[in-house]
Amino acid sequence: MKYVFIEKHQAEFSIKAMCRVLRVARSGWYTWCQRRTRISTRQQFRQHCDSVVLAAFTRSKQRYGAPRLTDELRAQGYPFNVKTVAASLRRQGLRAKASRKFSPVSYRAHGLPVSENLLEQDFYASGPNQKWAGDITYLRTDEGWLYLAVVIDLWSRAVIGWSMSPRMTAQLACDALQMALWRR
Repeated sequence: MKYVFIEKHQAEFSIKAMCRVLRVARSGWYTWCQRRTRISTRQQFRQHCDSVVLAAFTRSKQRYGAPRLTDELRAQGYPFNVKTVAASLRRQGLRAKASRKFSPVSYRAHGLPVSENLLEQDFYASGPNQKWAGDITYLRTDEGWLYLAVVIDLWSRAVIGWSMSPRMTAQLACDALQMALWRR
């Protein structure tokens, strides 16, 4: 408290006079000043730990919590324990994302009109371009899920139109049908 007072008023009074009046050793004042500007070894360790933990957390795509990060860091040669890694994650405000299984099935009780089944499970065609069928499926990629809409000619079983999109929309199916019409 006295050192803070000296710091605030050092422009008005000499440090020697304030130390004498407040009964504080001048060496104590200068030591306090050095301690405030110098980073302690604990602070250095925490900064180093935070940077290493942040790098490992980013590499894990924000999926690993403290136990798995600790295992990974120990494999790299860092002697951190679980509590140290957990404290670092807390200090940085980092929380692991829970991995949820992706469910690509859309909501079926939508109340919109559904087209009738014109094929009635008869997938035989006597000539080209008499019957077309389409389907939408999903593909897992490194960047997430992609939806693939395909139109095939039931006579030749050849893909005549397709479209891909990160979202399953009506436009996806329309683009596949447009390609099929354009190619035939």
